Amino acid sequence: MIKNILIIGYVWPEPNSSAAGSRMLQLINAFLQQSWRVTFASAANLSEHRIDLPALGVKEKIIALNCSSFDEYLNELQPDVVMFDRFFTEEQFGWRVANTCPNALRVLNTEDLHSLRNVRQQLLKTRQQSAAMEAEKYQLYPPVNTTETLYGLMASDDMAQREIAAIYRCDITLIISRFEYQLLQQAFSVPEALLHYCPFLLPPAISIQPTFAQRQDFITIGNFRHEPNWDAVLCLKHQVWPRLRAQLPQAQLHIYGAYPPPKATALHNPKQGFLVRGWADDAHEIMQNARVCLAPLRFGAGLKGKLIDAIQCGTPSVTTTIGAEGIDAAEKWPGFIADEREQFVTAAVNLYESPGLWQVAQDRCADTLQQFSATTLTPFLINKLEATVDKLATHRRHNFIGAMLQHHQHKSTQYMSLWIEAKTRHVRQD
Repeated sequence: MIKNILIIGYVWPEPNSSAAGSRMLQLINAFLQQSWRVTFASAANLSEHRIDLPALGVKEKIIALNCSSFDEYLNELQPDVVMFDRFFTEEQFGWRVANTCPNALRVLNTEDLHSLRNVRQQLLKTRQQSAAMEAEKYQLYPPVNTTETLYGLMASDDMAQREIAAIYRCDITLIISRFEYQLLQQAFSVPEALLHYCPFLLPPAISIQPTFAQRQDFITIGNFRHEPNWDAVLCLKHQVWPRLRAQLPQAQLHIYGAYPPPKATALHNPKQGFLVRGWADDAHEIMQNARVCLAPLRFGAGLKGKLIDAIQCGTPSVTTTIGAEGIDAAEKWPGFIADEREQFVTAAVNLYESPGLWQVAQDRCADTLQQFSATTLTPFLINKLEATVDKLATHRRHNFIGAMLQHHQHKSTQYMSLWIEAKTRHVRQD
């Protein structure tokens, strides 16, 4: 029986800043609903936009990297479940959890497959090198998306090897996208018993949304620290918006997102209708007032928070195959999917100007949201965790590769961490 869960975070949850923060809050709420005792620990600095976890009933704990004080804390807490929010969090702390609390269920929460996002970004950079002019670097490209090709790119990638090793070392890995679930099974032969499909856990759709006539302008939103978002802003600036604005000279594009750097705010240009707004206190409020969401994402992985937000707010969108991945197919998309610049611009203009076309897209939002129902998905998640805890010894006996990686890979990580700790202690003594 699960009573006590520890979540180890690379950063403190910021649900108003990123999809990863929203996802973490959804999981925390699911655990609290079971009356589990939830602790969130992180070695990161306390961030400006972090959620007030104690107000939710979640205990906060600041921990240190490469320090045996964490082992002492673990021994005192004795969690039934330990969740790592990213694979490199598992690399840092997983061996300590395995040594100190060997009977605790180890869960890896993938916000997305980092290695998939990484190889797609590297592929894009290779294409950019052949661009003759700066603006051409931000051209839209059809994605490389076949399992065989992606496996070829990821098989020799250091990050992919590390991430999939972490998946094998953990008892359960939460996968947010069906595309990534299938990729792990088909390309990397990860056993189904180690994976659990768990997308966003969303409330029911809002029944009454602002109409076509009540909305205006275009919007895009996303944390500027997330590289796919910044790349999409540059794509809009250099490739999409100049052509779109030429056809809709009165329209404006509002760009929101946490942590905009100076290079982003420097793009703000009211004369061009290109408005960099920065932080949004209420992302859903501004999304509901926009007529169309634009998301020309050229690389990435997982589920895209800005598009989920748009669907929740009844805001039709134009995005790429990468943007729509894991959410819905082109024929069901609440808007349009386009991987070529002129098609993207034409789709955005048509959606913006046609009330009938726009209404068809908005009507699809409710149907799309049904697959992310927290009411439906949460019981499956809780049952998976509890059932695995009950048969943990048997579950682990069937994961020989995980046991092997736990033995070998974590030994090197363990001794490196202990060396850093000893070195730090020696420096302090001097």
